[in-house]
Amino acid sequence: MTAGTHSAVDAGYDESSIDGATEARRSARTGLAGLAGAAANGLFGFLLVVVITRSYGTVGSGAFFAAIGIVTVTAAMCTLGAETGLIWTLPRRRLGGRGDAARVLPVALLPPLVVAVVVGLIGVFAADALGPRLLDSGVGAKPLIAASFAAVPLVVAMTLLLAVVRCVRPIVAYVGVQSVLVPVARPVLVGVAAVAGGGVFVGMAGWLVPVAIAVVVCLALVAGPLGVGRGAALRPERADWSTFWRFALPRAASAAIDASAVWVGVLLTSVLAGPADAGVFGAVGRYILAGQLAMQGLRVAVSPQLSRLLGRGERAAAATVHRQLTTWALVLSWPVYLLLAVFALAFLRLFGPEFTVGTTAMTVLALAMLVNTGVGNVQSLLLMGGRSGLHLTATVAGLLVTVTFGLWLIPGYGVTGAAVAWAAGIVTENLTAFGCARAVLGQPLVDAVLLRAAAGVVVGVGVAALAGVLAGGRGIPGLVVALSVLVAGCVGMLTVPHLRRFIQVTMRQLRVEAGSASAAPGATSTSMKGR
Repeated sequence: MTAGTHSAVDAGYDESSIDGATEARRSARTGLAGLAGAAANGLFGFLLVVVITRSYGTVGSGAFFAAIGIVTVTAAMCTLGAETGLIWTLPRRRLGGRGDAARVLPVALLPPLVVAVVVGLIGVFAADALGPRLLDSGVGAKPLIAASFAAVPLVVAMTLLLAVVRCVRPIVAYVGVQSVLVPVARPVLVGVAAVAGGGVFVGMAGWLVPVAIAVVVCLALVAGPLGVGRGAALRPERADWSTFWRFALPRAASAAIDASAVWVGVLLTSVLAGPADAGVFGAVGRYILAGQLAMQGLRVAVSPQLSRLLGRGERAAAATVHRQLTTWALVLSWPVYLLLAVFALAFLRLFGPEFTVGTTAMTVLALAMLVNTGVGNVQSLLLMGGRSGLHLTATVAGLLVTVTFGLWLIPGYGVTGAAVAWAAGIVTENLTAFGCARAVLGQPLVDAVLLRAAAGVVVGVGVAALAGVLAGGRGIPGLVVALSVLVAGCVGMLTVPHLRRFIQVTMRQLRVEAGSASAAPGATSTSMKGR
């Protein structure tokens, strides 16, 4: 406790709860922007999967998803954890021409880009050897794999620059590029390629073009706040290198594992069970990842805030923010996963009848994701607290379980075996990370509000799902009935006076806090506080 806290305690107030409430309101503001971006990302990401599956069938979409997997996993490895290192470092530094934030750019960008170029070249030259092992020769394996590896440096550059945008610009700038520009452009360009008669290779080119556009936009967004060209020093000191990479290198491996979660399953399924099963698993995985977008939107919005709080030792406030955002994520995500688990058949029919063989797989994964969202963004707590080694431990444990079960189950059970393997990895990683975060923070990560929200969601969605199954089965008619009952229930809850009062008070607090933040002098130009 600092000296300034004694008066608050003597007056009968708990300063940690006051600070926690203030930080919770701040996280709510940024979280709302993150959620809006997540909604857009999810909508257009789903549209992209529909375009791919409807245009290229199970075999072609399997090759498309495998190519995306190559880019995603390879770029995540080549990034070397520097994107998380930037989010951890920049909120603790000063912006502008006289600040020291710009010195981090060469430290964070140069090593990953060099590695990406080298790995990309190796992949291009090895495309002949990799093609028959990863893809069906009928989809043009060599040029597709070569294009995937050639795009790795571009994807790495976009990932790193987006991390900088998250820290030096308001969250709406990041959301505009990551969650609107790129997701909107991809289904449009891939759809144009498919309508024009282009194969999987041309479609993949349409998937990559928005990355190049995003790099240019990000460069324009970060130059001003960092003071590049206005006197900011770009030459790092020796301590900058050691401090940054001591944190980032353990994150390098865990970042690759995080990014490769679904794509490891796609690639394993492609190799062990064939491209058709890989296409089904890729489609199932897109539904599963779409349900996680709410939590991801909240995480990207508040990670710099958590870094600032934990950097100042304000663990109680950080735990308050975490519990609030976990409750939000649970309320928004659990209904999605419960409906996916019960009505998997209906959702997969939207991709085409041949994708319904993944019904059991989607049910298994949807139930596993209840654990993922239920524990919240414990990984962010570890990373923003500087404990990247513990985060690596959790992700490695999850990967080992996924790969071990995958090698055992996929040859005999195809897409269902891949789903069971991934589900086991999800549960292992999240429970391990939760235990580590609880031990490091020394603060409760679950409270009564969270438990009541979980119980309410399970009961409410359970009743709606039961009504849907009884009325129309697990197909599309049953899903329509369940959604109708759920919407009617939500509208009815808004008539409850206590709930309506709570929403009004919350929105009023957000407006007041947002107004005071915008009125604070220098809040957007010289400090990362509040971002």
